[in-house]
Amino acid sequence: MTQATRRRAAPKTATVVRTERLSPTMIRVVFGGADLVDFEPSDCTDSYVKLWFLQPGIDYPRPLDLDRIRAEVLPEHWPVARTYTVRNFDVVARELTIDFVLHGDSGIAGPWAARARPGDELLVDGPGGGYAPDPQAVFYLYLGDESALPAIAAALGALPADAAGQALIEVHDASSELPLAAPPGVAVSWVHAGDRPVGRALVEATRLLQFPAASVDAFVHGEAGFVKELRRLLRVERGVPKEHLSISGYWRIGATEEGWRAGKAEWNRQADEVEKAAGLA
Repeated sequence: MTQATRRRAAPKTATVVRTERLSPTMIRVVFGGADLVDFEPSDCTDSYVKLWFLQPGIDYPRPLDLDRIRAEVLPEHWPVARTYTVRNFDVVARELTIDFVLHGDSGIAGPWAARARPGDELLVDGPGGGYAPDPQAVFYLYLGDESALPAIAAALGALPADAAGQALIEVHDASSELPLAAPPGVAVSWVHAGDRPVGRALVEATRLLQFPAASVDAFVHGEAGFVKELRRLLRVERGVPKEHLSISGYWRIGATEEGWRAGKAEWNRQADEVEKAAGLA
């Protein structure tokens, strides 16, 4: 008997409902619209979606459909995709919240979010996800830069009331710190990068932490360069078991998302080789 192949759902149209400036470096965009009635949220706290940004000035066929756009519109005018963490999905209002890091006028997603107004549209594909807090963990460790802040915030909000742990989040300065809800036993600390290279302050602060390596549940995400350093620190120097560690580079300095995806396999290979050299499986 031939097994039926499940067709991947087409990206959904999402419409901006409202925006909120959270800090000088982060803006929140809340999306709604009829298509989100069928949006199925993930149980993962690092739930992510692929956002397809429409290019300004292009007359796209309506209703928005990615397959139709690719069939009828010149390739150079196709929407451009970027991956973002789901900060929240309101199952009652059917509203999707995405927090965008702003880097001035550079990039695609940040400038779009800074200009976004109610009624603006894009396409949403997903969600996916791979991490949720382990309820059996003794200590929860969250390390990341501002790109990982939405996922860390979601994870903190999902922890049991008696959880113990530490979150270290690197931002540029105090103006980018945000109020985060966490259990009393989980300390949330902010590390200021200032003019130093991204991640350097976070790596230095992590070296000072004490935690039970054998029973930690660690989530480490952000710029690929410092994430590689933290992977070596946690796996080789501290002996955190691989199965207790969710770690990945969300982005890489000087690379587009497409470029970073193309080089990610090599990044993982190099990190694996470091661990093998240290006698780790």
